[in-house]
Amino acid sequence: MLHLALRMAAHRITALLAVACAVLGGAALITTTGVLAESGLRSQLPPGRLGGADVVVAADQEFHPSGDLPIALPERATVPAALVDRLAGLPGVTAAVGDIGFPAAPVDGRGRPVPGAEDPGTAGHGWSSTRLLAGARIEGRAPSGAKEVAVDAAAGLAVGDRVRVVANGRPAAAYRVSALVDAPGADGGVWFADRTAAALAGRGTGGEGPRAGTVDLIGLRAADGAGARVAAAVREAVAGTGLEVTTGADRGEAVAPGVGSARSLLILLAGSLGGIVLLITGFVVAGALGVTIAGQRRDLALMRAVGATPKQIRRLAAAQSTVVAVIALVPGVAAGYLLAGRFRGQLADRGVLPEELPLAFSPLPALATLLLVVAAVQLSARCAAWRTSRMPATEAVAESRSEPRTPSRGRTTAGLLLILGACALSVVPLLSRTVLGASVTSMAGILAAIGLALSGPALVRSAGEAVVRRLRPGVAAPTWLALSNVRAYAIRLSGVVSPLAMGVVFVLTYTLAQTTVLAATTEDTRTGTRAQYELTAPALGGLPDGTLSAVRDVPGVRAAEAAGTTTVVWEYEELGEPAAESASAMILAPDAGGVVDLGVTDGALDRLTGATVAVSGEAARTRDAGLGKRVRLVLGDGARVDARVVAVYDRGLGFGPVVLSRELAAGHTTTGLDQRALVRTDGTPPAGRALTELAAGRPGLAVASTAPDATGADAPPEVWVNLAVVVVLLGYLLLSIANKLVAATAQRRAEIAALRLVGTTPRQIRAMMRREAAVIAASALVCGLLLSAVPLALLGQGFLGRPWPAGPAWLLPAVAATVVLTSYLTIELPTRHALRTPPADALRTG
Repeated sequence: MLHLALRMAAHRITALLAVACAVLGGAALITTTGVLAESGLRSQLPPGRLGGADVVVAADQEFHPSGDLPIALPERATVPAALVDRLAGLPGVTAAVGDIGFPAAPVDGRGRPVPGAEDPGTAGHGWSSTRLLAGARIEGRAPSGAKEVAVDAAAGLAVGDRVRVVANGRPAAAYRVSALVDAPGADGGVWFADRTAAALAGRGTGGEGPRAGTVDLIGLRAADGAGARVAAAVREAVAGTGLEVTTGADRGEAVAPGVGSARSLLILLAGSLGGIVLLITGFVVAGALGVTIAGQRRDLALMRAVGATPKQIRRLAAAQSTVVAVIALVPGVAAGYLLAGRFRGQLADRGVLPEELPLAFSPLPALATLLLVVAAVQLSARCAAWRTSRMPATEAVAESRSEPRTPSRGRTTAGLLLILGACALSVVPLLSRTVLGASVTSMAGILAAIGLALSGPALVRSAGEAVVRRLRPGVAAPTWLALSNVRAYAIRLSGVVSPLAMGVVFVLTYTLAQTTVLAATTEDTRTGTRAQYELTAPALGGLPDGTLSAVRDVPGVRAAEAAGTTTVVWEYEELGEPAAESASAMILAPDAGGVVDLGVTDGALDRLTGATVAVSGEAARTRDAGLGKRVRLVLGDGARVDARVVAVYDRGLGFGPVVLSRELAAGHTTTGLDQRALVRTDGTPPAGRALTELAAGRPGLAVASTAPDATGADAPPEVWVNLAVVVVLLGYLLLSIANKLVAATAQRRAEIAALRLVGTTPRQIRAMMRREAAVIAASALVCGLLLSAVPLALLGQGFLGRPWPAGPAWLLPAVAATVVLTSYLTIELPTRHALRTPPADALRTG
């Protein structure tokens, strides 16, 4: 059977190349998705500044919902400082260090922050933390007293220099450099005397701050050969406290809790890509195999005539397809690993992933790709050969040069039901004005395209018969031949129209869903932001103390309020089952109404004090969180709170599903500083200039307009990621469609030769094929536009209040030009090649 399959594959190499290309591209995309998913589960950060610690004790930075993957908590949770001395007394422990991190940034003589720290929000540490560095080379001595610091050797300073440092929002103060630290993971750090660091960070024992008497983590150094024993003793000592004990490669998890959210993003990205990639890959592979098997119907029918059983026919079709698939899988999987690396680089460049987070590579994605693709090829090949294998031998031979007179009713019905189901699914954006609701639009479009592929033969045949009946008697011969082919070979035509239509639907729905959500979000933010300016201090880790009062004293300033952003996990019930969802949350004061307008429909923002929140109308409706109700939240550091809803607002797309009061968030963010100040002025140029002068006179302050960037440069990185995914998937679709069209045209050599033998000129044949190309392009565009119209109209109505989406004006002409060019070239070039073959030779070999 295998030998016969190889012989058949060699005879139909052109058609099988389409299968190989479909499998190669699909394998690359599936492997890439698998690598991203595995990296989200297994990727590990380098230990960085904890490289010298054998055991690290830190709080659990994940929320563990029942029956679901963990949700990362990006705000630093703390550990009781009293635990340091307790762990230091364990056998085998040579050093125990309670590490703290807080905002600290050296500034130069002009008041500008000295670049160097990757995260200024946690650059400040106590001197004892240098004992956790691996292979640290220290020049100088430890800081003593409150006016000495040690700095990273890369800061360009020398021992004995004077430097001003902004620490934890305090005014810049002068310090003497007592030491230079050169070690992996130093990353622009600033080390103070331990007592000074604890006082600056508000961590001193007996202090009054929300984090007094705590440290960020505890690093332990063990005697030689005692690491495993110490780790076991530490786990026993902290059992039941909820603290995590990590060793070896897992130590990197404790360096920066925000990286956990980046790994979660990889899992979510792989999950969202996985569905669409599998759908498109399965569709393309099945279509390519359909064309290939259709070109072999005569061979299969003759084998039936000489005694082959239906099961042997299906096995033969599956065997030859599997051989081609396995050959194409090797470069496809290799390309998938390379593509994953490039994609990770793009994510890091856009700030979606931290630069230091590596991908995890293993054979698992390749194995999963092999199983999925081979299963898809086997199933598709057997389905394509099913009709021929089940027919009586004489009927199979008779039908091998034609198509069934009537398309399958079951197939047509299933396709129409899918199209109707897609229309019903398109209603979701009207009911849920969320990113998740908008994502249904592209899925509805793809389902409709699959429905078209199933019902296409019946629709094409009906349309072809209607057009042929209305042809004028004097119509040109090429036109008559082209339209007769449309009617007689509806399955063949549908097989090339459907993937082109899917490409149109995919590009329009996926791209316009992104741009529509972005437009709606921008409109919510624009109309809801009353402030014209925002002040930030990214190089300082947060706004210094006194910034707000100074801004309010600027002439022309009408209102100035602090605003921040954190992450919360909202616990609620859905259909009687517990559910949890992570979301970004704003932090606002009760007077924030002077700088933002959330579109409050119930309650008021001035009640946002204490343990209270404001929620979006969408969240209030779907989670039973109306005014006065209590909601259960897990804050960004893992603290569970029970908050009362004091306001419900409309602009949830622009401002998120929940807003926290400042009191509720206090003590539950990593830095504890305000991230930005929103400023509303009287709108006059002098007020703007005065604000700019204030920022220029204070270290690290930056002032910017709150107006959205019309060029889209400030679009969220997720938008660019999604558009990059569209480009890659579109390239795969176009390549596969082009190969499929070339294969379908090449298989018509015998038909072209027969036309030439009965007197049709090459010029007439080229004209006929061009008209067929025009029919294919027009049909694909019309079907694609019709299938996209309902989802996009409902998306626009739900998000923008109008029955059309937002997006670039050039998108539709570009799609139309691509479809026309693809149809023309992939039919014209194989036709010209077929015309070079003498008709008798073509009939003998075809």
